[in-house]
Amino acid sequence: FPAKSGSSTRVQASDALPLPIRHTNKLFSVLFMASMYYLMCRWREKIRTGGPLHALTLSDIPAIVGFIASLVYLISFFGIAYVQSFVSSHDDEDDFLLSSDQPVPCPLTCSKKSPLAAESLFGDDEEIVCAVVAGKIPSYVLEAKLGDCRRAAGIRREAISRITGRGMEGLPLDGFDYSSILGQCCEMPVGYVQLPVGIAGPLLLNGKEYFVPMATTEGCLVASTNRGCKAIALSDGAVCVVLKDGMTRAPVVRFATAKRAAELKFFLEDPQNFETLEIVFNRSSRFAKLQGIKCSIAGKNLYMRFSCMTGDAMGMNMVSKGVQNVLDCLQNDFPDMDVISISGNFCSDKKPAAVNWIEGRGKSVVCEAIIKEETVRKVLKTTVSALVELNTLKNLAGLAVAGALGGFNAHASNIVTAIYIATGQDPAQNVESSHCITMMEAVNDHNDLHISVTMPSIEVGTVGGGTQLASQSACLNLLG
Repeated sequence: FPAKSGSSTRVQASDALPLPIRHTNKLFSVLFMASMYYLMCRWREKIRTGGPLHALTLSDIPAIVGFIASLVYLISFFGIAYVQSFVSSHDDEDDFLLSSDQPVPCPLTCSKKSPLAAESLFGDDEEIVCAVVAGKIPSYVLEAKLGDCRRAAGIRREAISRITGRGMEGLPLDGFDYSSILGQCCEMPVGYVQLPVGIAGPLLLNGKEYFVPMATTEGCLVASTNRGCKAIALSDGAVCVVLKDGMTRAPVVRFATAKRAAELKFFLEDPQNFETLEIVFNRSSRFAKLQGIKCSIAGKNLYMRFSCMTGDAMGMNMVSKGVQNVLDCLQNDFPDMDVISISGNFCSDKKPAAVNWIEGRGKSVVCEAIIKEETVRKVLKTTVSALVELNTLKNLAGLAVAGALGGFNAHASNIVTAIYIATGQDPAQNVESSHCITMMEAVNDHNDLHISVTMPSIEVGTVGGGTQLASQSACLNLLG
């Protein structure tokens, strides 16, 4: 709804609605908020007193009816147009690889009837590039204003080239679905990096064969991994066990005195309070399952390490939301608690830490295989005794001399990172996910080699983050 020339007044869409409809909208909005507030207060009281959540009083029933009725009305009034535009914008998205002249629909385009048409707002690409270079248009708003993610990336790329005076000819632009990363994986894109993906395998694990995708630019990594897969397959395979599954998040809070911080520590670690905290925490997701809370004090500061099962997701956001729910609840009983950060690094995420090496984070795993003497000699080109000695002097003693933390292995991080990039994981979490100790021992009258790896903090998921991108999804599909 454009304003008159020379006027700075903005006309709201709601003001263009007929008066009876506006009154109805306000009525149902107030009913929705009042019902929700009443029900939240009731449920909070039941949680604090230990009462059953499903038990209803006569006053609860009208509140629930009012909540549902107002919710249905508001969704039907405001949601249908958006859903229809969202569905229609995805009807033709059948292919991942798109030609350069085929615009990629942008999720931030709300409706085909939007009054803010791209051409009338900005003009041609050259004008927009000049405006970005001059600082008149922020680069980060291009996707929202243009409604075409591919075009936004191209304009941003040209603007950056002019600002820096350096070209980006070797960086591919076309052939990528930029709408798939919008608001999820990467902001202000100007292209994408090509990484070769190799396949190692088959890896015989727990009686099943897997072909492992590895995205890497390191020569010989896929080849050496593939040779290890061959040695394992010729020796009846490997066996793996998940020992523990729990993502962690550790907020830090501050009190006026250390005594007050200790009181909250005792409260959180009291088994009688765990059930209430579990209910509050698990409201964040139907997959979230709180496992435990461990606390550590540094003066007046309290660090609370929450551990939670997260289903198929890696789960950082899920755990953070659950922690926020608990902090909000604790604020009622500890109003003097000052929340400094949702993460106080006692978690610990993307940093080498003894707490992950000892307590575990994500998936804690142990895997073993017995490699036959003949396979060691023919495939690995060495002997059992030589491998055992090498592992002791290099992976164990050598890294002890170096003062390593969780790094008692040959090159676990190479393989972890390559698989992470191929399957859409967060590659920065290679730091703790590569914590690994390799053990070797001669068995069966010193003829065969027993080898094992123990990895206490593999942070991995098959949903969320980069796993939804087409290439990474294909690699996950290859793994099954």
